[in-house]
Amino acid sequence: MQQQHRIIVLGAGYSGAIAAGRLAKRLRREDVAITLVNAEPDFVERVRMHQLAVGQELTSRPFSEMFAGTGVALKYAKVTGIDADRKHVTVVDANGGEGGAGDGPGDGAEELPYDTLVYALGSGWNSQGVPGSAEHAHEIAGRPGALRLRERLAGLDAGQRVLVIGGGLTGLEAATEFAEARPDLDIALAVRGGLGDTLSPKGRGHLRKVFDKLGITVHEHTAVTEVAPGHVTTADGTTIPASVTVWTAGFAVHPIAEATTLEVSGTGQIVVDATMRSLSHPDVYAIGDAALVAGPGDKPLRMSCASGVPTAWQAADAIAARLTGTKLPTTALRYFNQCISLGRREGLIQYVTADDRAVSAALTGRLAAVYKELVCKGAAWGVAHPTLGLPTRRRPVVRTEQQPQKAAVAGAEA
Repeated sequence: MQQQHRIIVLGAGYSGAIAAGRLAKRLRREDVAITLVNAEPDFVERVRMHQLAVGQELTSRPFSEMFAGTGVALKYAKVTGIDADRKHVTVVDANGGEGGAGDGPGDGAEELPYDTLVYALGSGWNSQGVPGSAEHAHEIAGRPGALRLRERLAGLDAGQRVLVIGGGLTGLEAATEFAEARPDLDIALAVRGGLGDTLSPKGRGHLRKVFDKLGITVHEHTAVTEVAPGHVTTADGTTIPASVTVWTAGFAVHPIAEATTLEVSGTGQIVVDATMRSLSHPDVYAIGDAALVAGPGDKPLRMSCASGVPTAWQAADAIAARLTGTKLPTTALRYFNQCISLGRREGLIQYVTADDRAVSAALTGRLAAVYKELVCKGAAWGVAHPTLGLPTRRRPVVRTEQQPQKAAVAGAEA
């Protein structure tokens, strides 16, 4: 009897969960064993962490329910190491234990062998090495950080200042969400450039209108060089008072890949081809924030749900195609828009070129807020129903090494 082909998916964010479900639909469960490894037992809607931070309750999505009947085995554990040459992953129980890569598992650790690995460990917040940011600032890159901030915000008195650092989409969404939910607080935003300077004139105009309406103070062209309890210091020596500082200035990938023999970029992302396959280890695929994916004009895709979901589709379909000896998938490679929530009643849909540069067209106001909410719900629905609408399972054959075809990713910012 032929042994099952072992596929391990690391990480059950948007990318990992979708990839696991799509693989389960593409391949026959008697021929493949798919294991999804994640530290938490339920799905986290990362694009809603600013909502969680202000006290909104999010829908519970247990993986045991989402993957019931799919054949995907769930393992709740923390990944501590990967040996890409020996083809095994080291994990420990999510609540404790230690392990490492390369020298065998440590106390309480377990080794999981694989034939194909899908690396989807994603990213976390990036302190950018700014002194005091890790010690004194809050982050909303994940649920633990959002819950800590939620507790802190709930304890603030009227008039106290919350300073958000970072003018990207996360910072814009956080500042407006905080201001709408807590109009009694003094909300401020510090950005290195101008407010919304990557948006179109229409988009920037609407953004300023919403910020003015919500009473948000904006410190433009302001680089924060130090975070301390009760204030931050800027590059020109100015001190900005803040009862709470929220750091949203970028993301950093999980450090595990950089500690392996996998080829990674300077950012620690795994370098992949157009099918999300590692250039150095053909049995490893990387998706989502963890992958360095070339977009239109060879411009790297940005870390976002917009990029992560299509890379999951691409990897799952490529793995299934290689195992079944069928044609590798090709997909149009482009972005369409950036979707930004500005509280629960306002939004901004900025239409973009294929390589993610703003064009003049933008959707604003209440309709944009509804659009953004539909995008978020659609992304979560896709995770909760990863196997619907796909072709019947195929039986794997002896693996064939086909020449990778040009493939691509399409997406809308969630």
